[in-house]
Formats: sequence, structure tokens, C-alpha cells
Amino acid sequence: MSRRDVFRLAGALGVVGAAGVAAGFRFAGDSATVGAQLTSEVALPEPFTRSLTVPAVLAPERRDADTDYYRMTQRRATAQIVPGYDTPILSYNGTFPGPTLVSARGRRTVVRHRNELPVPTVVHLHGGHVPHDSDGYPTDLLYPVGSDSMADMAGMQRDSLARTMTGERDYEYPTQQPAATLWYHDHRMDFTGASVWHGLAGFHLIVDEAENRLRLPSGERDLPLMITDRAFHADGSLMYPALDPSMMEKPGVTGKYVQGVLGDVILVNGVPWPVHRVGGARYRLRLLNASNARVYRLRMDSPGGRAGGFVQIGSDGGLLERAQHLSAVDIAPGERFDVVVDFSGCAPGDQVTVHNDLGSGRAAQVMRFVVGDRADDSSVVPDVLVPIERLDRAAAVRTRLFDFRRGDVDGMVGWTINGRAYAVDEVIAEPKLGEVEIWRFSTDLNHPIHVHLNQFQVLSRNGNPPHATDAGWKDTLNLAATEVAEVAIRFTDYAGRFVLHCHNLEHEDMAMMATFTTVQ
Repeated sequence: MSRRDVFRLAGALGVVGAAGVAAGFRFAGDSATVGAQLTSEVALPEPFTRSLTVPAVLAPERRDADTDYYRMTQRRATAQIVPGYDTPILSYNGTFPGPTLVSARGRRTVVRHRNELPVPTVVHLHGGHVPHDSDGYPTDLLYPVGSDSMADMAGMQRDSLARTMTGERDYEYPTQQPAATLWYHDHRMDFTGASVWHGLAGFHLIVDEAENRLRLPSGERDLPLMITDRAFHADGSLMYPALDPSMMEKPGVTGKYVQGVLGDVILVNGVPWPVHRVGGARYRLRLLNASNARVYRLRMDSPGGRAGGFVQIGSDGGLLERAQHLSAVDIAPGERFDVVVDFSGCAPGDQVTVHNDLGSGRAAQVMRFVVGDRADDSSVVPDVLVPIERLDRAAAVRTRLFDFRRGDVDGMVGWTINGRAYAVDEVIAEPKLGEVEIWRFSTDLNHPIHVHLNQFQVLSRNGNPPHATDAGWKDTLNLAATEVAEVAIRFTDYAGRFVLHCHNLEHEDMAMMATFTTVQ
């Protein structure tokens, strides 16, 4: 471990040492989530009194024969999240969430980002199958417009391989992957948690003809729902326990929040506990957990059970092979679940509430639907959706082990993979393109594990079959405390360096990340 890494962990963890770390923390006894909850100082609105908003779809600036070109400006803005207060945010194009991008499979997408923020940024397309120079490696910084030489800005560790730019940068996405619900967010080394908490996140949807032929709910009945938790100061500003609120020099959070930061206000698309009026018809809900650390167990509650539960049709990497009925959905940071809810059996005026059974107090409520009259509905949810290639365990050329846990790092408590804290000059694996491998993940606490570049298929949990919600292609896997999972993965197309990490963003910022390089 480098001297800088030791300093980074020591600064991030403040005065909390190995002997006293248990005080105020939740460890393996709570296998669903870890973290400490902030308490807002503002007067909060009553749940289900604010209308849901849907992020606007960004139009391309121009198009040619095979490419759509977009422009995005990262800038400070003000949002009205809690009624009566103006909340300063970091934003994409001035909104939280940022605008939604929609890409057609097979058409290249180029997004030009302009950084007008006071800090460097990195954009990661979460779930995107993209070349390494557009993946958002944590040190591939885009420095703000007008910066001269900022090589040492924010105390960044020098990285001879970093692809840094100033002012504007083009991210190029080939979009040669199936229809899926993806999202984009800031991925700067050491400061991802603070950046996402303050607003740098948005949806990026991929559509294709195979999906269109299924006649799933569409248009206004296709709802992207970004679920986050936040807390607010008395003046309406976002509360985040950063050691350095400027996000410039010292990374990390204070005291007990090193386990993960939880808010006491549940937002959906930036609205606290919203209500949405729907017709008596089927609706597609694209569920995204964009929270820093909170895991949700989502459950529908309707009069007489008339809305039923969730019909899952998609996962992180796209549509499932077969639709499946779920009474509840556990969704960890970074995960996506595409589900259909059928309101056609509801009576006009029925209130259908989405609960979070892993939360307490107001964090146990998420949003509500109010059902109107029966509506014309030509949509269907076929039992068979799309064919999925199965990665064969027997075809795997090797097995790799990745152990996610707390570790004593030179006398300090840190977050490690295989006993090592993240360092940009260390490579943990070199998988060969086209080869199937088994990756075995193990944990001490709850860790949602995210792998860049390619999705994977879950083979087992603790030696048993995967959960029903592990179906399909995954890129983020929620592991409970002391759990072991095996996944089959095959990297394709793009040689270069990528990362895997815990998507509890405070764990990620405090070194629970590692580099792997794909080779020809």
C-alpha cells in the first residue's frame, strides 16, 4: 500500500480506530444493509402529497447516418426538493435527476460533457458495454472549464495512464448491447459518494426491436423511477457528512458514516414520497436504486390485493428470458429491476402504496399510485421474453476469488478487496477476452458488488441455487453479510483497464475497489 493510500484511509476514517470501530455501527447482525442515518433539520412534507415527476428525455444535438450526438453541461443549480426550500445541487443540465438519454441499439451515441463545476468529474455509464477510454475510470478526470494545470487538484494520486482533459470531453458509446435500463453518474476517485449525493446521476435507456416486438407497456406507461435517500440542513441544503465539503482535498466521511450514509427522506425522481395518478392498465416501472448505501425491500400494498405484486421482466443487463412474479424486490445500490404492475383490477380511487420493508419510520414508505378509471390497454406481458445465452460453468478456464471486507490497514480500519486497498497502479486480474471465468465473491458485511464492462450470470449463493431475483444478466450483485456467490463472466470486445468495486459509495470512496485489465 502506498503512503498516500494510508493517509487517505486515515483521513477518511478520522479518529475511528480498529479497537473502537464497533461503537455505533451495524455489522453482520444486520445482513440487509449497513450504514448510519442522518436526521433532517427541515420540516418535511407529508408522504404522498407531492406529484411524481419524470425526467425529461434529452434530444440529440445532431444526427448522422450511424451516430446520435448529445451535449451535457455539468453545473451548479438549485432544485426545489423539499417544499419551501431551495436546495443547491451539482447537476447534469441543471436538474436532478439529470435528463434521460435514449439510445437505439446499433446506433452509436456520443455525449459531449462540459464541466462548469468547481471540481473535476468522471462520467461512468453504469451497465454500459463500452471501450475503456469512455468507461469512466476513476482517474480519467475532466477538469473544469478554465482550469490551467490541475494535475494535483483534489489531492489525486498521480496516474501515468490517466486520460485527463479540461473543459469538455466526448464519451463514445457503441450501443451494441440489448435493450436495458442503464444509468450514468459521477465516478471520480475518492468522491463518488459526495458527487452522486449532490445530484450527479441520470437514466440512460437502450431500446431495440426485440423489445419493441413484445408490446410491453410504453409511452407514459413506461416510468423510469430513480429511488434515492437524502437528508437536509435547516436551510434546505443537502446534508452529507464529508470530511471536506469542498470535495477538493480530503476524501471520506466522518465517524460512523464510514459504513455508509443513509438519509431519512426517500426521493423518487427527486421528489419526496411522491404520488402518481395512473389509469386502470399495465405500467412498466424501471426501478433504479441510486442511493449511496441503502438497500430497499419494495412491496406493493393495494386494497384487497387488487394490484397484485411485481412481474419482473428485466434486470441490470436487459430483459429476462421469462417473466416472473415477485411479491417483493430487494434492490441494492446500483441495481435495476424492470417490473410490470397491472392496475386494471383496481377500483377507481384505489391507493396502491410502495413500501420499503427494510426501512423504519418514514424510510419505510417510498411512493403511492392512485388509480383512475379503467383505460384502454393493448400492452401484453408474454411469458417468454427474449432468448438468453447461458454461460457454461464447465467452459470456464479459471476461477478467481474476490473477498470484500473490513481490513486493518496499518492500524486503521479500511475497506479492502483481497486484503488490499485500491491503488491505481495495481492490477488484480487479467482476464482474456472471449474466455469464460468463474468469479467467486465473499463478504463480511453487506456489499453490493459492481463489475464494469460486461454483465455476468449468477451461478450460486452459499453453494445453493441463485435467488429468483438473480435471473438474467447482472452487473451489480447484492451480497449479504458472510455470503459467498459464484458468477460466470465473459469479457468481450474491448481490451483495457476497468474496475470492480462495492457500490456502497462510501465503501468505494474508501478504497473498496480494484483494477482488472482485459487482454487479447
